[in-house]
Amino acid sequence: MTLIAVAVLLVVIAVGVVLIHRLNAQHNKRIAAFHYSDALPGIGRRLRRHRRRAADGTADTPNGDSDRR
Repeated sequence: MTLIAVAVLLVVIAVGVVLIHRLNAQHNKRIAAFHYSDALPGIGRRLRRHRRRAADGTADTPNGDSDRR
């Protein structure tokens, strides 16, 4: 009787290992298909319409010039 119980236990463990392996492979495929770092359409950083003014009243521009002359 003990030999049968050990055999059944080993079969149950083997089935569990196969099940976990298949679930892990399925999860890995799902992770590979979904890019977490990609921004969703319509969601993301918006471009600023107005430049922020510095404390002295000048606007920062890409080339370093100010809008005040």
